Amino acid sequence: MSTQPISRRTRPAKAPLSRDIIVRTGLEILDRDGLDALTMRRVAKELDTGPASLYVYVANRDDLMAAMLDEALTQVPLTSQGTWREQLQALATTAIEAMSRHEGLAAVALGAIPTSDNALLVLDRMLALLKQAGLDDTTAAWAVDLFWLHIAAAATEQSAYDARGSEEEATISAADRRYASLPTDRYPMITSLRQALFSPGDRDTWGLNVLINGILHTPAR
Repeated sequence: MSTQPISRRTRPAKAPLSRDIIVRTGLEILDRDGLDALTMRRVAKELDTGPASLYVYVANRDDLMAAMLDEALTQVPLTSQGTWREQLQALATTAIEAMSRHEGLAAVALGAIPTSDNALLVLDRMLALLKQAGLDDTTAAWAVDLFWLHIAAAATEQSAYDARGSEEEATISAADRRYASLPTDRYPMITSLRQALFSPGDRDTWGLNVLINGILHTPAR
């Protein structure tokens, strides 16, 4: 004879709420239905509870988004293979990919000082690699701010591209046509360099190398 308690409800008892469950549910809604669909009310509905119950675990939608961003950063491997430069490039690239994978999350990192667990792990690893490069403490500290800003901005841009999907090529073509139609006397440099402006290539790696090389040759004063 079973001694397991039987719920008096007509449906199974709800799973207990937690911050982790709320964050994962928020990510599911964001990835499935988009940024506009992500509201506290919608998350509560998915969890079969009221919005007030969520505020025990998250302060508001902004707090939820910040927690979702930190959850996304769990996908960033803190590799130790390769030179310090290769590791730094890999860390930045994977952080951009992790942030941009979920619509709107990367924008949370813009203008915010990283304080969440996984963001701090990424920053700590970056600082270690910058110190391996021979930077003094102040330059390394300022440099990690630049890297975080670059990662957040690049991820925000990539997220916007991904959201547009197949429209991106059409957007580039339209911009190219616009540049081609510009009067050369008013925009001499844009018109003469139009092909270079739209030239293909690995701009992401180039940008990271520019950032790294500039930091190495510009100690903080």
